[in-house]
Amino acid sequence: MSMITFRSVCKDYDGYRVINNLSLQIEAKERVVLFGPSGCGKSTVLHLIAGFVIPDSGEILIDDEVVATAKKNRREPGQRGIGMVFQDLALWPHMTVAENIEFGLRAKHIPPPKRRQRTREMVNLVGLGDYLNAKPGELSGGQQQRVALARTLAVAPTILLMDEPLSTLDEALNLQLRTEILRLHSELGFTLVYVTHDREEAKALGDRIIVLRHGRTDDAVSADATLRTAH
Repeated sequence: MSMITFRSVCKDYDGYRVINNLSLQIEAKERVVLFGPSGCGKSTVLHLIAGFVIPDSGEILIDDEVVATAKKNRREPGQRGIGMVFQDLALWPHMTVAENIEFGLRAKHIPPPKRRQRTREMVNLVGLGDYLNAKPGELSGGQQQRVALARTLAVAPTILLMDEPLSTLDEALNLQLRTEILRLHSELGFTLVYVTHDREEAKALGDRIIVLRHGRTDDAVSADATLRTAH
């Protein structure tokens, strides 16, 4: 069973084809990196998986269920079991760490005692147990990334989408957060689809690397040994 399947998917913006007849499969619990230059369609693939945008043709499946077809979402974003971490993190600046993490749990109408328990579990998981009452502006960039991860993982997604989340961090923090992402994946077993244009980041995080150019997979570049991660 494939966790995520694209079948001949196309997506246009203002008459420009961003995704061009893309077909791919991502297996359950796999770590897949979408790699390529800016404008190649990486982020659009994430948005299609999440349901934020709708394909113009083709179809998208999750757990072998069709969730989107041409011009139509058959399953809305909140029904797909997906979490997403953006480059800008989108943390609420007026909320504490605990309140940010609880935000998605409130939306799912989780009772307060279970919300608090889950929040404590998440902050401990990402090493922020002493920062429950801090606000994002009081945290370092790496700590803010951990809050964004904890908030996304709190709702137990089966698929985690990450859109260049480490691109603004210095090298030391970037390396630290890569290790953290790998640890969380090992412990929680979600399917990871990670977008980057950084070659070293791609090699570090991907079980498999899918190279995109002009909205489709580039088989010639995908075969390049420098983009392979040894198993």
